[in-house]
Amino acid sequence: MSDINRRLPDAELEVMQAIWMCEAPAARVDIEHILYQTHPMAMTTLLTLLTRLAEKGFLQIEKVGRSSRYHPLVSREEYLSAQSKRFVDKLCGGNISTFAAALCSSGLSKEELAQLRDMLEEGTL
Repeated sequence: MSDINRRLPDAELEVMQAIWMCEAPAARVDIEHILYQTHPMAMTTLLTLLTRLAEKGFLQIEKVGRSSRYHPLVSREEYLSAQSKRFVDKLCGGNISTFAAALCSSGLSKEELAQLRDMLEEGTL
């Protein structure tokens, strides 16, 4: 079982982002191709990070012949939700008003703030 409440280190998060972009199960070459665009890394580094993610419960590794396939066990949405709650709890003391004030003063455009307001009013957020 993963602890999605813990923040992944940047390199592991980059790998998870690439896996989430792939059709499951992901092959190493597909993950490498995506990472090459944003965060190139050596194959040995990638394999180490994939193993760590599996140990943390974020991935399942399936051996297929001499290669492996990687199944995400945590969705992007689940991770984002857990990290958002963690952020509000840790940095805003769990106070949603403090978070909303920080969000409004973060440089969001009027259009982005209007979109957030609409999502809240429609119940889609």
